[in-house]
Amino acid sequence: MPAVQVKPGIYWIGVNDRTTDLFEGMWPITSEGVSYNAYVIDDEKKVLVDMAKDLKSDALLDQIAEVFDPAELDYIVVNHMEPDHTGVTRTMHRIAPKATFLCTKRAVPMLAGYYHLTDQVQVVEDGETLDLGAHQLQFHITPMVHWPETMVTYETTQKVLFSCDAFGGYGALQGGIFDDQCDDQAFYERESLRYYANIVALFPKPVIKAIEKLAGVPIDVIAPSHGLVWRKNPARIIELYQKWANYALEGPDVGVTLLYGTMYGNTEQMVEAVAAGVTRAGVPLDIFDVRHIHTSYILPSVYTRSGVLVGAPTYEGELFPSMAHALDMIARKRIANRKLAYFGSYGWSGGARREITEWAEKLKWDLAEAWEFQGGASSADLARGEALGYSFAQGLKGE
Repeated sequence: MPAVQVKPGIYWIGVNDRTTDLFEGMWPITSEGVSYNAYVIDDEKKVLVDMAKDLKSDALLDQIAEVFDPAELDYIVVNHMEPDHTGVTRTMHRIAPKATFLCTKRAVPMLAGYYHLTDQVQVVEDGETLDLGAHQLQFHITPMVHWPETMVTYETTQKVLFSCDAFGGYGALQGGIFDDQCDDQAFYERESLRYYANIVALFPKPVIKAIEKLAGVPIDVIAPSHGLVWRKNPARIIELYQKWANYALEGPDVGVTLLYGTMYGNTEQMVEAVAAGVTRAGVPLDIFDVRHIHTSYILPSVYTRSGVLVGAPTYEGELFPSMAHALDMIARKRIANRKLAYFGSYGWSGGARREITEWAEKLKWDLAEAWEFQGGASSADLARGEALGYSFAQGLKGE
């Protein structure tokens, strides 16, 4: 894509990545892709805000060159040190030898550690400003959104917030970069939630603190490092991030995430009965087969819904391994205060129920029921499963 004017003198010069399969080496983006949004300010002082992954160095340099010669850069703003934003650091240092890298104090050792860059690095303080000529930058330190060295950069004359990972999301850009050019904003909102649940959800208090810190800053455009640039309704993505952060502090919406795995179809048969009960109660329901669906897509549902139903067989005296992996990732994201129920088939002996009980105690989830049946489900078992789904869902409504 060519360089795009965001505001007078400010340009998007980002690049799309449609070839990487796993973001951060673990979150699938094969079908969705991702954008690495970077920006330049063309003024008396020329500035690059954020960079890109190293595999996109040529594309990034070509984009900058559409606005000015990259060698003319005076400053490179490092809002966040993660390599999807800074992978081209050494290339930029060679091509723009007079450029000063601006970052927080905590980013300095990271620049040295990742890229052996120790010269032409300047620390900026919280609230510090930098005059560029017609434009002015102001730096706001926002630690743990989502690394300790992060900051956001605000251009005061055009009211553009370069927010880096904050307010970002998965999804390559489809020809246009702005929210008002997007025919499927719902896709980017879903991918922003998945991005949040995968990457940012562990830090709700810092997210809320950052939003509160910027509450008095007039913002016309939110320009994140991934996903849409919000110029028509920047308040929308702030509202969503506020809502998602509050889930961890105030509790999620009423709804059920049903996770299941099955070996020979016995537990899967029970899933249909349990799901029918949840639906009869009129409670929203998501169903995920943990054998085939990556936890990246499961986490947003678990994060936003108050109840989790787990259906999984016993495997060699323990919980079905695919389910154990999914629950381990949920635990690693410290998703708390959920209501849980378990059901599953076993062959010669149980064991999964014991492991589920221990897991719920560890995570401090409210285990409403844990029930195992041997082999294939009988008609009575299926009726019990339907009743389990119904009573569990009614309990989430307080009924």
